[in-house]
Amino acid sequence: MSLPTTRLSLSLAKSCTPAVRSICRTTSKARALRPTVTAQQYRLFSQSPLASSKASSKEPSNEKQAPSIKEKLPDPQQSPFRFREFDLNEKVFIVTGGGRGLGLTLAEALVEAGGKVYCLDRLPEPEPEFHEVQQRLGPKYGGALNYDHVDVREAGNLDRVISEIASKHQRMDGLIAAAAIQNVTPALDFTPEKIMEMLDINYKGVFRSAVSCARQMIKYDCQGSILLVASMSGLIANNGFTSAVYNSSKAAVCQLARSLAMEWGKAVNGKPIRVNALCPGNIVTPMVLKNFEDQPELKEQWESQNMLGRLSEPKEYRGVALLCMSDASSFMTGTNLVIDGGYTAW
Repeated sequence: MSLPTTRLSLSLAKSCTPAVRSICRTTSKARALRPTVTAQQYRLFSQSPLASSKASSKEPSNEKQAPSIKEKLPDPQQSPFRFREFDLNEKVFIVTGGGRGLGLTLAEALVEAGGKVYCLDRLPEPEPEFHEVQQRLGPKYGGALNYDHVDVREAGNLDRVISEIASKHQRMDGLIAAAAIQNVTPALDFTPEKIMEMLDINYKGVFRSAVSCARQMIKYDCQGSILLVASMSGLIANNGFTSAVYNSSKAAVCQLARSLAMEWGKAVNGKPIRVNALCPGNIVTPMVLKNFEDQPELKEQWESQNMLGRLSEPKEYRGVALLCMSDASSFMTGTNLVIDGGYTAW
C-alpha cells in the first residue's frame, strides 16, 4: 500500500526530528567547548615554519642595522618574545683572558647575543684570531667586541679599567674570569717563584676580577652574573697531569665561586649577584698544545679517558657562557658546571 507523497514526507520528518535535534545539541556543545583563539595565537599557528622560510627566501632582504637577538631569531613577527631569557642586548660584560683561546670564544658568543664585551688580557696586542673574530662579528648582532691590555695581577689598573667601562655604559652585567696560566712540572721541581706566579694569576687574579666587577654591579644596581673558569683538574687528581699547583689553584676557584655566591646572594639591594664555576674537561687550546709538546703521550691518554674518546674544542663551551650570563640561569648560583665529556663520571 503506497502512502501519498505529502503524508510520507511528514512521517519521515517526524521520525528524523529527534536525531537532528541530537546532532544540533552535540554541535552546539562542541562549539561551546572550542577554545577561543586570539589574534596573536592565530598568527602564531597560521603559518608553518617551512612556509615562512620559503616566503622569506623570495622576499628581498631588508635587515635592520644592528638588530637585537630577538630580531635575529626565526619568525620574530609571530613571536617577538621567543628565547627572551638569552637576550644580552645592551648588557655589558668583562672577559679576562679574552685575547685568545677559550676566553675569546666565550666572548664571541656573548657578542652574538647582543652583549657589549670587553676582553682584558696581559698580551700587549691580542692574537690575530681576535681581530678575525672582531671583523666577522661587526655590528650585525648589536653587540661589540673590545680589547684592553690589562694584567689581572695589577689590582689598581684592573680596578681602574673595569670602573671606566662601567662608567661609560652606566652598568656592569657580567664577568667571565678566564685568565690563567699552566705549568706542567713535578711537585718536587716547582720553585717558590713559579708557585706564586701561578697562584697570583689563577687564584688572586680571579678573586680581584670578581670583586672589581661586583663593586660596579652594586654601584649601578645591576643583578649581575659571574662565571669563574676553573677546571675538572680542580675536582680530581687528573691522571698523568703533573701540575699539583695548577690543579690546586683551580680547586680554590671552585670554592671561591661557592663562597662568593653565598656572600653576594642579596648584594644588590636585596637582589643577587650570581656566581658559578665552569669546570671544563681537556680542551684543545694553545696552552694545552704546549702540554702535548712537553708530554707527547698526554693527548692519546686524555682522549682515552673520557666517555666520548676525544678532546673538546673551545666552541663547545659557548652555550654555557650564554646560559650563565643571561637570565636563563636566574636561579643558578654557587654551583660547578662540569663539562668534561664524562671524564669525571667513571
